Amino acid sequence: MGSRQWFAVRQSVTPRNRRMLTIGSFLLPLLLWCLVSYVPFVWHPQVKITDPGGVGFLQPGMQVSRAVFQAQVGAMDKAGKKPPEGVRANPIYLPAPDQVAKAFYTAFTTPPQMRSEKWLYQSLWHSIQIIFWGFFLSSLIGVPLGILCGTFTPIARLTEPFIEFFRYLPAPAFGALAVAVLGIFDGPKIAIIFIGTFFQQVLVIANTTRKLDLSLLEAALTLGSSRWQLLKRVVLPGILPDIHRDQRILLGWAWTYLIVAELVGTSSGITWFITQQARYKNFENVYAAIMIIGFIGVATDLFLAWLGRRLFPWEQSQTKA
Repeated sequence: MGSRQWFAVRQSVTPRNRRMLTIGSFLLPLLLWCLVSYVPFVWHPQVKITDPGGVGFLQPGMQVSRAVFQAQVGAMDKAGKKPPEGVRANPIYLPAPDQVAKAFYTAFTTPPQMRSEKWLYQSLWHSIQIIFWGFFLSSLIGVPLGILCGTFTPIARLTEPFIEFFRYLPAPAFGALAVAVLGIFDGPKIAIIFIGTFFQQVLVIANTTRKLDLSLLEAALTLGSSRWQLLKRVVLPGILPDIHRDQRILLGWAWTYLIVAELVGTSSGITWFITQQARYKNFENVYAAIMIIGFIGVATDLFLAWLGRRLFPWEQSQTKA
C-alpha cells in the first residue's frame, strides 16, 4: 500500500487489504509482546537464579532485580565464595506468549486447586449470564425511553435533565446500596451493569432518534398518522439499523463494568477466577482469562454485525463489522 492509500480519507479498502490490515492489527502487538518476552536485551529487568552459589537467601528459580544480583555477585567475589548464576528474565507478572497459549488449554483442563472453586468455563458462563441480564433489562427500558425522548420534546425535557445528572455518578459507588437492597449474590452485580449502561443508553438512543429526517415525521402527521402509528410506521423503521449499531457499542460498555460488578457482594464469575489465579501468582492464567473476555466480546460483535447485515440488507454501513 502506498502512502496515499494509508491516509486515504473515508475511501473503501479492497477486501485483500482489509484482511491484511485486520491481521496486522493483531500481529503488531503480538510481535511487540514476543520481543519483550524472548529478546533479553529489550527489557528483562530481573534475573532468574539457576545456581545460588554462596548466597544463602537465594534459591533456584527465584527472581531478583539485576541490581541485587550484581551486588551479590560482587559480594561473593570479594568474600572468595562462589558467585550466584542466573539468566535474565521478565517479572512473573509478564508471562511469555507461549505460557499464555498453554494456559488457554490448561485452564479448561486443570481442576481447580480447591473444591470450593469453579472451573474456568463455569466462571465464564456465570459472567455471561450477569452481562445478559444486566444489559437486557437496561435495553428493555432504556431503548423505548430513548426513542420517546428523541421523538417527543416534552418527554425529553422531563427525563433527560435527571438522566444527564445521574450518568455522571459512578456505577460502582452504588455497590453497597445494591447489596443492602438485593443481597450478596447476583442481584447487585446485575444492578451495577444496569446502572452503568442504562442512563448512557437512553441518551445515545435519543440522539440517534433525533437524527431521523424531521420532514418524514411532519409528512406522516400531515397524512393523519396517530402518535402510535408515527412511532410504529416511521420512527422505528427509520432508526432500527442505527439502534442496532448503538447496541453493539453499548454492549461493550457492559463488559467494562463486569469486573467491578462481580466484586460486589460475593466474588464470582471470571473475576473470581482472575483474582484467585493472581493470588496463586499464576499470571499466565490471568492473561488467558482476560484475553478470553476479549475473544468473547469480539465474537459477539461479529455475530451482531452478521445479524445486522441479514436484518437490514438495504443499509450501507460505514462502520467495520
